[in-house]
Amino acid sequence: MRAETRFRAIRGITTALLILAAALAAFGQSAAGQAGTEAATPPAAAEPASVEAPAPALPAAIEPLLSFRDSEVKFRLADLMDVLRDRRHEGWVLAAYPDPKTGRPLIGAGVSLDLPEREHAQTDPENPHAFVEPSSAELWQAAGLDPARLREILDTFEENAAEWRWMRRHHRRIPELAPEITDADAESLLRISAIQAIENARAYCRNFDELTGSQQMALSQLVYQMGVNLGEFDQFLSLMNQPPVGAGDFATDVRYWSDVEDTLIHSQWARLYRVRAVSVIAMLDPRYAEDPGASEQRIAAVLRPVRRHRRRAALETAAYHRRAAGRKSSRARRRRA
Repeated sequence: MRAETRFRAIRGITTALLILAAALAAFGQSAAGQAGTEAATPPAAAEPASVEAPAPALPAAIEPLLSFRDSEVKFRLADLMDVLRDRRHEGWVLAAYPDPKTGRPLIGAGVSLDLPEREHAQTDPENPHAFVEPSSAELWQAAGLDPARLREILDTFEENAAEWRWMRRHHRRIPELAPEITDADAESLLRISAIQAIENARAYCRNFDELTGSQQMALSQLVYQMGVNLGEFDQFLSLMNQPPVGAGDFATDVRYWSDVEDTLIHSQWARLYRVRAVSVIAMLDPRYAEDPGASEQRIAAVLRPVRRHRRRAALETAAYHRRAAGRKSSRARRRRA
C-alpha cells in the first residue's frame, strides 16, 4: 500500500512537471513569434513637419509707411482722406485713367500707377526726417494689393490709350470704364498715399510737429497734390522753416502765417487751381479751427480767379470774324471786277 501510494504521488508530480514544461515552451514560442513580427515591421516614419514658404520681404522704402501711427499727427487721417477723395480735387475713379497733364495712369483719388522709385535727398541739415519716395508698385504692395493685378491694369490702360489715341477722348470715356478695383482697394491706396504725403511733409518742414492740426493737414495736402514739385517753392519753404525769433508759439502767430500764405497766393499753382488753393491756404491760418469759413473767405477775396480762357475765346472769335469779313470783301471785289 505504501509503495502504491508513493508511486501515485511520483506520477502526479511528474505529470505536473510535464504540464508546466509544455506551458513554458508554448509561452517561449509566442514571445519569439511576437519579437520576430516586431523586427520584421519597420517603425513608422515620422511625418515631416510642414514648412511654410517665407513671406516676401517688404521693401525698405515702405517701412516708414507701414509703421505710421495715427497719433503721430494732430488731425484725423480720415479727414485728410475725405478731402483728397472730394470731387473738387482728383475725384474717385475705380479704373486706370490718364493724368490730364502727363497722360500717365492714375486710379482712385489720383494715385499714380507707374512711377519708379525716386531718390529724394534731404538738403536741410537741420531736418532729421528723410523723404519717402517708393515706386508705385511698392505703394501698391504696401496697400496690401496683388502685384499681378497691377500689371493687368497697366496692360489694359496701354491698350485703351493706344486705341483712343487722344487723352481728351480717353477722359470722355472714363464713365464707360469697368471698375478694375473695389472701393476698399481704392481706400487702401489712398490711405497709404496720404501717409506718404504726411511723411514727406515732415521732411519738408523741420517744425512739422509744432504746427496746429489744420496747418499739418494743409502741408500734407500740398505734398499730395504737388509731390516733388513742392521743392520748387523755395520762398514758401524757406519762410516756413524760419519762424520769427522770440515769437513764442509761432504756430499761432497770425502775422507770420499771413506772410507764409502770401508766398502761395502769388504762385502760379494758386491761380491755376483756385478752388483747391483757397481751401489749402486757409488751413494755414492759426484761426482756421475757430471759423474755417471766415478763413476761406479771406483767402478767396485775395485770390482772384483766372480769366484768361474767356479772354482767349473772345480774341479767337474776333479773329474769326475778321478773317470771315476779309474773305467776303475779297469775293465782292472779284465779282465787281
